[in-house]
Amino acid sequence: MSEKDHVNETEVEKAAEGEVVVEDKEQEDEYEKVCFICRRPESITGKMMDLPNNICVCQDCMQKSFDIMSNGQFDYSQLMNIPGMEVFSVSDMEKTVPKKQKLKKKKESQKPALDIKDIPAPHKIKAKLDDFVVGQEYAKKAMSVAVYNHYKRVATDTMDDIEIEKSNMLMLGPTGCGKTYLVKTLARLLDVPLAITDATSLTEAGYIGDDIESVVSKLLAAADNDVEKAERGIIFIDEIDKIAKKKNTNQRDVSGESVQQGMLKLLEGSEVEVPVGANSKNAMVPLTTVNTKNILFICGGAFPDLDKIIKERLTKQAAIGFNAELKDKYDKDKKILEKATIEDLRNFGMIPEFLGRLPIIFTLQGLDEEMLVKILKEPKNAILKQYQKLLALDEVKLEFNDESLHAIAEKAIKKKTGARALRAIIEEFMLDIMYEIPKDDSIGQVTITREYIEGTGGPLIMLRGQEPMRLEG
Repeated sequence: MSEKDHVNETEVEKAAEGEVVVEDKEQEDEYEKVCFICRRPESITGKMMDLPNNICVCQDCMQKSFDIMSNGQFDYSQLMNIPGMEVFSVSDMEKTVPKKQKLKKKKESQKPALDIKDIPAPHKIKAKLDDFVVGQEYAKKAMSVAVYNHYKRVATDTMDDIEIEKSNMLMLGPTGCGKTYLVKTLARLLDVPLAITDATSLTEAGYIGDDIESVVSKLLAAADNDVEKAERGIIFIDEIDKIAKKKNTNQRDVSGESVQQGMLKLLEGSEVEVPVGANSKNAMVPLTTVNTKNILFICGGAFPDLDKIIKERLTKQAAIGFNAELKDKYDKDKKILEKATIEDLRNFGMIPEFLGRLPIIFTLQGLDEEMLVKILKEPKNAILKQYQKLLALDEVKLEFNDESLHAIAEKAIKKKTGARALRAIIEEFMLDIMYEIPKDDSIGQVTITREYIEGTGGPLIMLRGQEPMRLEG
C-alpha cells in the first residue's frame, strides 16, 4: 500500500469517527438530563448545571448544597428535604446514576419568542385596561402606546439601521390613585414577567441595603430563572421619589443621587450580572448575565411637595401689575401635578441624566367622589362585586343603594389615602353582616343604606317571600 493510500485511509477513519461523534451528540440531545442527587428529570427541575464527569445537578440541589456547606456540615440526608424529591438512601446516592432518563418530546418548529402580529394594538390594550381601571384616561392611553411601541421594538429587534429607543415611563400621582394597579393589570393582560420593587431599599453598592441589580434579579425570579423570558419583561420601581437628591446634607448620599446614577445604565440597556435564586451576590450563589436592553422600566411616585414647587414657578411673576398672579390662585387646583415639567422634577431632586432616560412622563389624577363611586361598582373585580359573590354563596342577595355608595366615598376622601381607603371602610361595616347572615337561613336580601354607613341606622333586611324590614344597627 502506498503512503498516499495510507493517508487517505486515515482521513476516512477520522471522518467516520467524526460522524459517530455527531450521531452520538444528536442522540444525546434527544434524551433528558437527570439530576445526580435527586434523580428528577430536566422537565421537572428546569435548567440543569453541568459538572465534570458528565454529572448534572438541578438548581434546587445546588442551592441546598451551598446552604448546608455554609453551615459547616455536609449530610446527604439533608439534601432530601427539598419538596417534591424522592428520598433515597446514602448507599443509593453513591451508586452510578444514569445521565439520561427518557426521550425528550420532539420540539416543534421554533417560533420567534415574540411575534409582532401577536401584539395587541393600543386601542385594544386600553379597552382591556378600561375593564379593570376606572378613569385615568390619559394615563391608560399613554401606557398603551408606550407598551405597544416597546414590544414592536423588541419583536423587530431593530432589523434595519434605524434603532428605536426604549419607551421607559415615569408616572406621577398621589397615593392610592392606581399606579401599581395599572402596571399589574397591564402585565397580566400582556402575559409578560413583572417585577415590582421599592426604591426605598436601594442603596449605593457596598452599603447595607439592596444593590441596584436586585431589581433585575427579582424579574429573573418572576420569569422562573429563564433569562430570555426575563429580557422581555417589565420592571416597576415604586416610590421613585424617595431616591431624590437630598438637600442641605453634609453626609454621603448613599440612597439618593448615587442610586439614580447607578440606575442610568440599567435604564438605558446594559448587561448585568445577577444572582440566580437570591437577592444578593456572594461566592456560593451562581451568577447569570441579563441584558436590560429590551426590559421596559416603569417608575412611579407620589412626589409629595412637588405641587409647592409647581405653584412657586407659576406664581413667580411680579406681585403687582395687571399680569400679576394671585398667590392663592393654585391652592385649590386639584390638577396641579399635571402642570409638572422637567424643571420642576429637577428642583425636586431628580438628576437630569435620570429624567432623560424616562422619556414618557404623565400624571395620574387624584380621585374625587364620583371616581370613587365608580371604582366601587364598575370594574370587573370591584369590591362590591366580591362581597355580592360571597353572600351569593349563602343564597343571599346583597344590594347597595346610591346614597350608601356616596357615603362610603365621602368617608374615603377624608382618609386621604385614595382607593386604598375603600376596602378598610367596607370591611368595617360588612363585618357584622358577614357574621350575622349565616345564622338565619330565612334572610333573602340585604340592602346597605347611607344610615347604616353613617352609624345612624341599620341595613334593610328582606326575608324570603316577605316585605323588607329595617334591622336596627
